Amino acid sequence: MSSTTSHGQPPELKSRLGAILRSTSGNFLEQFDFFLFGFYATAISKAFFPPGNDTNALLLTFTTFWLGALMRPVGAIVLGAYIDRIGRRKGLIVTLAIMAMGTVIIAVCPTYASIGIAAPIIVLIGRLLQGFSAGVELGGVSVYLFEISTPGNRGFYTSFQSASQQVAIFVAALLGYFLSEIMPADQVTAWGWRIPFFIGCAIVPFIFLLRRTLEETPAFLAMKKHPTASEIFASAALNWRIIVLGMFMAAMTTVTFYFVTVYTPTFGKNVLKLSTADSLLVTLAVAVTNFIWNPVGGALSDRIGRKPVLITISTLALITAYPALMWLTAEPSFGKMLAVEMLFSLYFGVYSGTMLGALVEIVPAHVRTTCFSLAFALAAALFGTFTPLASTWLIKQTGNDASPGFWLMFAAASGLIATLIIYRGGQIVETRDTVPA
Repeated sequence: MSSTTSHGQPPELKSRLGAILRSTSGNFLEQFDFFLFGFYATAISKAFFPPGNDTNALLLTFTTFWLGALMRPVGAIVLGAYIDRIGRRKGLIVTLAIMAMGTVIIAVCPTYASIGIAAPIIVLIGRLLQGFSAGVELGGVSVYLFEISTPGNRGFYTSFQSASQQVAIFVAALLGYFLSEIMPADQVTAWGWRIPFFIGCAIVPFIFLLRRTLEETPAFLAMKKHPTASEIFASAALNWRIIVLGMFMAAMTTVTFYFVTVYTPTFGKNVLKLSTADSLLVTLAVAVTNFIWNPVGGALSDRIGRKPVLITISTLALITAYPALMWLTAEPSFGKMLAVEMLFSLYFGVYSGTMLGALVEIVPAHVRTTCFSLAFALAAALFGTFTPLASTWLIKQTGNDASPGFWLMFAAASGLIATLIIYRGGQIVETRDTVPA
């Protein structure tokens, strides 16, 4: 047996549990910031956008959130190619550095009252950096976990990419809850919302230390030839069909995730007129159940297959999403919101825990990070991070508080149709290689 090298690249990983912790640590920072941006959307809209119309300011805030997500596909291609060529370990350190820069920019940005139109521009730059990094962070971590997993447990291991994000949601929601309890609402809106962002900045050095101790995956080290950037781009182009299908399959994951986490606090406060504490308690509960359901979904798919799980969950979501929201919005209450969010959490967790392993499996091995990241980034940019904006717009246009259910139904239908095409006849859709084995 060989020992760990000075660069942390042994042929075998000594501790898979430690590897899971180190690789998913960056996911914590990413989702911590993403959730905070969604939860404090109202405060951010007042801080960085022109005053006068609260709804328009909120729409501009969610638009900024979404525009940052449009950088995800760019990051997926550029950074994905880097990781597939250089290695998983080095790439994940780079993505963390870029993510940290975006976090600091948003945390320290002066308000609109102080610097005028420069404020939303600076915040947008921070979001663009975060989106660029996030474009490959999820894919890089998913591929890393898949490649260190043991045979027969690919789905279970890969599911911890998504499960780890729920820890960030839980911590962020807990911080928000304590702030709402110890500070007056006007102080939280004025400046208190920055405190969790500064905490996010403070944990960056610790996450860097964890990432620096990552070991390269045996699968990457075993590759006889690592593709060049041009070969990676050519392979991605050849496999555009599986990337598009993967995007629609992942749409179910991204839309339900952003609905039950990022949009839930705003939905609870602004639409259902529940208290901040109630909305945060529901979000805390969602974070816990999301963490549980993800590995359950991954393990279940290892036993019975990816296809049955994906089809079952997407079908249930398609049938029940709108009726559930109709029931909730007819007479809103904490108990009803908790019940509906628990249902959506089940859908998200089991589907996501299955989908991640499925997506890694269906893309070509030598360009896993690029193709996975591009499919997932497109899903997040076009569907997932668009969810708060789409939900706010649907409610404004229709006057129907349950109308976000239509967006959830669309995502469920996308996942269902993509799954049926990908696994048509029991066979996974064919991929193409440009690099010889």
